[in-house]
Amino acid sequence: MRSGVREAVAEVVGRNVEDSEAIVSSGLVDSLSVVKLILRLEKKLNVRIPRANLQPDDFDSVDQIIDTLERVVA
Repeated sequence: MRSGVREAVAEVVGRNVEDSEAIVSSGLVDSLSVVKLILRLEKKLNVRIPRANLQPDDFDSVDQIIDTLERVVA
């Protein structure tokens, strides 16, 4: 899963990022890019990410994205 998340983040950000590097709170991506990231993650990982109760901060780093996916994807 981690490699797929890294690839999706790199596609949206436009470069590779460290797993703990903030991408939302640092301004690397905006809220529209978070939506694009969610769609890429769903396609790349073949999962459905429920939108209810999710915040942009849930997608602030590769590590946080993995934590979020483990929490919300059955």
